[in-house]
Amino acid sequence: MEHMLAQAAAIAAVQRQSDFTENMDAHGRYFVQCHGKDGELQWEDSIENVVCTEGKNFALDQILSGTAFVAAFLGLISSVSYTAVAATDVMAQIAGTNGWREAGTTNAPQWTTPASGARGTPSWNAASAGSKATSAAVQFSISTSGTIKGCFVVIGTGAVATNLSTAGRLLSAGTFTGGDKVVGSGDTLSVTYSLSL
Repeated sequence: MEHMLAQAAAIAAVQRQSDFTENMDAHGRYFVQCHGKDGELQWEDSIENVVCTEGKNFALDQILSGTAFVAAFLGLISSVSYTAVAATDVMAQIAGTNGWREAGTTNAPQWTTPASGARGTPSWNAASAGSKATSAAVQFSISTSGTIKGCFVVIGTGAVATNLSTAGRLLSAGTFTGGDKVVGSGDTLSVTYSLSL
């Protein structure tokens, strides 16, 4: 008697692309130059900044449902009472509860241009290739010496040039890659900013 064992198997596999997501990261960069009274370049440095959650949320709200862009102002971060810059920082804490304070009127250094310690008002080029940058440097004419940790940008409804104002949304903040920068009376800081998504 012959026996025959019959077996059959069917194996099927379906593979499909499971990740159809697009990713978008926000990257900002400040570039700062300091010129002395004689106009000679004393130092230059860049800041790879933290793009703050508050600013990201505001930007997304404006992109997806906002009526119009309102305002942007650029400020300097003082070394006074400095601890850290973080993505969770918000404008409501600009007086120091977020780990840093704005330079200008109360915290050294101070400047005469923009007017009496005010924040600078950047002008912008048209966005291109997912990036937007200032069309000219924002300049700060230093009147009293001090140490600067970095820069920040505040945007949105309520944002003003007034030093220490907590209005608006903190878009970005960052510290110099080369460490603290000392400035003296007569120096001029020239700050540019770019943001890429």
